[in-house]
Amino acid sequence: MTGQILPMPATPTTDLPPEIVAKLRGKAEEFEAATLGQLLEPMFDTVDSAHGLFGGADGEQAWRPMLVSEMAKQMAHAGGIGLAQPVLQSLIQAQEAQEHARGQQTPNPTTAQDGDAE
Repeated sequence: MTGQILPMPATPTTDLPPEIVAKLRGKAEEFEAATLGQLLEPMFDTVDSAHGLFGGADGEQAWRPMLVSEMAKQMAHAGGIGLAQPVLQSLIQAQEAQEHARGQQTPNPTTAQDGDAE
């Protein structure tokens, strides 16, 4: 049995426009990538890079955060650890609630400007 990372499941059913759902999916994936980056960072702190291929000099230390970030982005894009899906579901629910609240608001026609009452 091999450890295979599966892609993110299909988008939950929603009435939101596809472009909004695509943005929310991207944000959920970004959140998962940031979380994975935080989980990967300590792993690199324990690696003895002084005896490695590049010698572990200051230059290697300067590039390490970018390496960790890109690894995390690739992992999240490939399906990650499954964190993006529940985040996406929550984002969709929040967006739908906001859209519903906007639809419930009606302008108040009795509002008068300061100079009109005199």
